Amino acid sequence: MNTDINAVERRQFDTLIIGAGGGGLRASLQLAEAELNVAVVSKVFPTRSHTVAAQGGMNAALANVSPDNWHWHMFDTVKGSDYLGDQDAIEYMCRAAPKAVYELEHFGVPFSRLDNGKIYQRAFGGQSQNFGGDQAARTCAAADRTGHAILHSLYQQNIRARTHFFDEYFAVDLLKDDEGHVLGALVFNIHDGKIVVIEAKTTLLATGGAGQLFKTTTNALINTGDGMGMAMRAGIPLQDMEFFQFHPTGIAGRGMLITEGARGEGGYLVNGDGERLMERYAPKAKDLASRDVVSRAIAVEVREGRGCGPNKDHVMLKLDHLGEDVIQKRLPGIRQTCITFLGIDPAEAPIPVFPTAHYTMGGIPTNRYGQVVVPVKDTPEEPVAGLYAAGECACVSVHGGNRLGGNSLLDILVFGRAAANHIIKYLKENKYHRIIDDAVIKKVVEKVNRFDRVTTGSETVAGLRNELKQVMEEHCSVFRNKEILQQGVAKVESIAARMKDVSIDDQSHTFNTARVEAFELENLMAVALATIHSANAREESRGAHSRTDFTERDDKSWMRHSLYSFENGLDYKPVRTKPMSVESFPPKPRVY
Repeated sequence: MNTDINAVERRQFDTLIIGAGGGGLRASLQLAEAELNVAVVSKVFPTRSHTVAAQGGMNAALANVSPDNWHWHMFDTVKGSDYLGDQDAIEYMCRAAPKAVYELEHFGVPFSRLDNGKIYQRAFGGQSQNFGGDQAARTCAAADRTGHAILHSLYQQNIRARTHFFDEYFAVDLLKDDEGHVLGALVFNIHDGKIVVIEAKTTLLATGGAGQLFKTTTNALINTGDGMGMAMRAGIPLQDMEFFQFHPTGIAGRGMLITEGARGEGGYLVNGDGERLMERYAPKAKDLASRDVVSRAIAVEVREGRGCGPNKDHVMLKLDHLGEDVIQKRLPGIRQTCITFLGIDPAEAPIPVFPTAHYTMGGIPTNRYGQVVVPVKDTPEEPVAGLYAAGECACVSVHGGNRLGGNSLLDILVFGRAAANHIIKYLKENKYHRIIDDAVIKKVVEKVNRFDRVTTGSETVAGLRNELKQVMEEHCSVFRNKEILQQGVAKVESIAARMKDVSIDDQSHTFNTARVEAFELENLMAVALATIHSANAREESRGAHSRTDFTERDDKSWMRHSLYSFENGLDYKPVRTKPMSVESFPPKPRVY
């Protein structure tokens, strides 16, 4: 690779979007339709982005099936967050939800329909009518392939709007000037290794989550926390990384997702004794309690010897009572997954399930306009000039300690659009490109070139990655305590220190895949450090962070967001408990 920075290709755009999932494509569409020059960089073809894997649906208080309104949705989201969510952002999201769904309908998303022609809505966990009353049906679905339908529709709309795509390019690092403005990023073509500097007046990170931190996960191999790693190397802390959601119903031992929609359609969990186990843990909501509650319940059942199978290491999800017609109409993808990978037809037999790593509730701290915000001396937080984030890589925070199913697709679309709208305003006041110092570019080019040839270190990328995933699985899972977490901190720190000795495999280097995997591992290391340190420090149980040595939620000491950075280690900032226009929901015991 050429090390002469004068020979490096440079491209200029109004906005650079890194990531082509739902958040990135919703933002790029808004910007392209405002006649701005937009570049979208994606390390995979856009329709392979992980939004395509979202199954169950998207929450919005349309009231098509049962009475509903945005305020009830807001209450459920605040409660679901275990009161750690920022209530102004939650109000904004829930108010915007119906419009977001109708926009998607007009973009061509083929939502499932009721007999009266309205959009079908199914029940999901943690939903209620009238602030904790009867079960609500709030999740708008396209069978069990909702994310697939949304992503393809958004991509087609972006092609129509002439968005510029850099498909199968890998973003290495953000570019900043001395005043802290983010000026774009350095990327390279995965196919031929060609480096491109993309200069942009504004940059939006929409790179998704980091499920590949864990050995067993619903996430694709691409979910390596790239945007979060880039942000940390740019001096930006990550927020609330201790809160990682384990989905209750991954296929046992394999991790593939069985949508919460399966329980929303009437499925239920049974233990090895044939009991409906959720009646013990959530007498009212039962199998539609929030995800952290259901995951812990399954883990407890297995730990106490009431699991299923020869090793009693999972429970069963029963759908066979629903009948073949309902399953084929509402859950066709789930049925095919089970037949293909398990040889089980859920219309005839139950599905073995166990909690599996699923969703990153923390991320890059933003406000409800999508601006990346960081604490500055004497002020709570200030925006990083020119930098935005949206979707799973961002922490607004609408999910707090636990995300409700159906709120993630809503999150990416609402805040992808909000970020784009703020970018449009920002560009009216910042019309010109700022100059990027050659020294800044040279530093990142040299970093890329570090993996431009076969290296012979004592460590392999695959070996370190597998070791990291195993450590995170064992030390930062559904249940945690001081001893387990402290051991995890030491092990992750040790693995991270060995990154300098990593070698590159000769064979795969032909297609630059080994180099991509090395950069992905660097990003995973950064995210792992933020996650394990934040979890070790939080001495309470809240949402998905469940400690056996601090079993109660402690609002007096821990009603605050964690922040972890390379430069400052751990810091904290207050939760925004004041909504935009309504009374706040004060913390209460969280029961379902």
